[in-house]
Amino acid sequence: MKFTLSWLKDHLDTPASAGEVVNAMTMAGLEVEHVTDPAAKLAAFSVAKIIEAVPHPNADRLRVCQVDTIDGRKEIVCGAPNARAGLTTIYAPIGAYVPGLGVTLVEKPVRGVVSMGMLCSASELETASESDGIMDLPDTLKVGTSVAQALGLEAVIDFEVTPNRPDWLGVHGIARDLAAAGVGNFIEKPIAPVAGTFPCPITVKVDGDACPVFAGRLIRGVSNGPSPEWLQARLRAVGLRPINALVDATNLISLDRCRPLHVYDAALLVGTTIEARLGHHSDHGDEQLIALDGKTYDLGAQMCVIADAEGERPVGLGGVMGGASTGCSETTTTVFVESAWFDPIRTAQTGRTTGISSDAQYRFARGVDPQSCLDGLELATKLILDFCGGEPSDVVIAGQPPAPPAGFEFDPAYVKQLAGLDLPYGRALEILSALGFDSKGNKITPPTWRRDVGGKADLVEEVARIAGFDALPSTPLPDVERPPGGILNPLQARVRIARRALAAAGYHEALTWSFTKQSTAALFGGGEAELVLANPIAAELDCMRPSILPNLIEAAGRNANRGFADAALYEIGPVYLGDGPNDQRTAIGAVLSSHPARDWGGKPADPLFALKGDLLDLLEEIGAPLGSLQTVQGSAGAWWHPGRSASLQLGPKTVVATFGELHPSALKALDVDGPVYGFEITLDNVPPPKRRAVKTKPAFDGSSLMPLSRDFAFLADQNKSAGDLARAAAGADKQLISGVRVFDVYAGKGVPEGMKSVAMEVSIQPRDHTLTDAEIEALTAAVVAAVSKAGGALRT
Repeated sequence: MKFTLSWLKDHLDTPASAGEVVNAMTMAGLEVEHVTDPAAKLAAFSVAKIIEAVPHPNADRLRVCQVDTIDGRKEIVCGAPNARAGLTTIYAPIGAYVPGLGVTLVEKPVRGVVSMGMLCSASELETASESDGIMDLPDTLKVGTSVAQALGLEAVIDFEVTPNRPDWLGVHGIARDLAAAGVGNFIEKPIAPVAGTFPCPITVKVDGDACPVFAGRLIRGVSNGPSPEWLQARLRAVGLRPINALVDATNLISLDRCRPLHVYDAALLVGTTIEARLGHHSDHGDEQLIALDGKTYDLGAQMCVIADAEGERPVGLGGVMGGASTGCSETTTTVFVESAWFDPIRTAQTGRTTGISSDAQYRFARGVDPQSCLDGLELATKLILDFCGGEPSDVVIAGQPPAPPAGFEFDPAYVKQLAGLDLPYGRALEILSALGFDSKGNKITPPTWRRDVGGKADLVEEVARIAGFDALPSTPLPDVERPPGGILNPLQARVRIARRALAAAGYHEALTWSFTKQSTAALFGGGEAELVLANPIAAELDCMRPSILPNLIEAAGRNANRGFADAALYEIGPVYLGDGPNDQRTAIGAVLSSHPARDWGGKPADPLFALKGDLLDLLEEIGAPLGSLQTVQGSAGAWWHPGRSASLQLGPKTVVATFGELHPSALKALDVDGPVYGFEITLDNVPPPKRRAVKTKPAFDGSSLMPLSRDFAFLADQNKSAGDLARAAAGADKQLISGVRVFDVYAGKGVPEGMKSVAMEVSIQPRDHTLTDAEIEALTAAVVAAVSKAGGALRT
């Protein structure tokens, strides 16, 4: 929102400068973004008068001028065709920066004559887009007058309007707040109704849903043309292009009072009824409107449509933009002025759907004062009659505005309780009254333009900001004793450990959205209707993710498309199994898109086993009970390759992690080339580690005796996990067996059908003495017995 100081002073009687107004706005909670002050920008430029202008001795198109300036008489070389004796213009001294040229003036000869300054055009000062010569100013201006004063330039204040304060989108509302803050006296100008001289030949209708209230009147005999110069200058100052008197008048009221209006060329309307209704949908599709911006828009069934021809022909989008078919031009002689109130939610959604962000849509979407319909119509009528002449009809109105906000009890002592401000009883009520609130005893009723106020806490905020945030007492928070045991809970500690472990293993952390496409979520076991977002940030991010993997797979695909096919990515974050309070889980996901370079040495090692090793190392780092985990194949989701994936489980129901190769169909749906490997750990399913008796690491328990190893081959069912057999072998004697490694799995000739041979090496580490043959044989028998219980039989 932009406004000038002189515009503000139409509603605020104050001697404050632009800087003082900005400071007061900041303290009252209005966030000023930028102040454009031509007086500061053009401080070096001033009015000068040419006393003599003679041809340059060495150039036909140049003149040597003797100029009276604020610095005395100067000799200046000028090439402007209108440079002449007696001309009052603008002078720039040596050292001044000329914004239109982007240069700083220096003392140098021009064709042999030293120019001691410069005479400037409007374009060189950036006060006009183009100019034919140096500025030609009235002779009444005194030499030395600043350029800002001579040209009537003034500061423009630009500030950010919060969504809950639509009244700040009008200069009138800004002035009210500043007056309450003590900057000046608020000027409340009464709006006198303009009497109609004939019945309005156009009737209006509303359906109640699309538009609660719609008012209008006809004005005939108008003479449209350029608006007054003061109005054009005011609009240009805030960045609007003047169009014609009719349009400029409505733009002025929109900016001045936050009351958007629209003017129709009545000669272009069809029929005698204008209706505000919802859009129609037929077998041929939605209605369409060619708007004033020249674009064609589909009018959905939830949009407010303004229609003529007994409600059949769309001529505008209510609260957003009018149609080109009824737009005003300089030939317009009869107009119909619309002043209505449109629902903020419907208007905001219409702007979002169509992509239109007009000044009217911006204001209606935030909530224009519903009681301003008639006042806005009367203001527009007066301006149109002043600018264009004409004869107004009676006012026609349909519908009722929404009910005003309800009052509620408020004790000014609550200001002390909530904000710490010790204000007198009368001062709090005085502030609220200055802001437009009505008080009767302890009952406060918000004004119709403040529908954001719904309770006593809102009133405390109003009192506090007007009293001044600098008046709030500075009270330090009480000291809080640091809780024992650190500040991280076990889950947070595991997240930190996992992040470091994966980074050390060569994985790069990715930060992706907690959303994904619904079809992708369904592909990975989610996508339920209750997890679809009502207002997604993008069409392809419309569902809460059930897994981290799809986002990581797509990230790996984007890397591959840019020439980085070898990607090792991980992310730690939330996944969502439902919309209940306990349906969120913390997961660790990782993907490995391994595409090693071709090598003469043969086929490289299978990346799946490297991934599994990284997974087991990570689980060990975060304290998972590796010895209790069972490897289960065939239970993973459909997005995993059925023969190259497995789950690590604690019992039949608790799945700690799933790993393996992603299914080609899942990769195809995500448009990613395979193979891609991955794992996902559900941290909530990892049991907390047992608390150690002491925090120090145990003493190193090394052995000086030579280790030995024994090889075993076991027959097991084809579906039996080799890891389960190895885990059983390791548990045969936890003191002596230091490790078990599977080095071969074979199925084929010599092995019964449906069976496989699993060969493993068992490492034995003697502790206090060298093992005898009998002890080794006993240990061997224990290994065979343990594996037999797990489903393996010694191969003979």
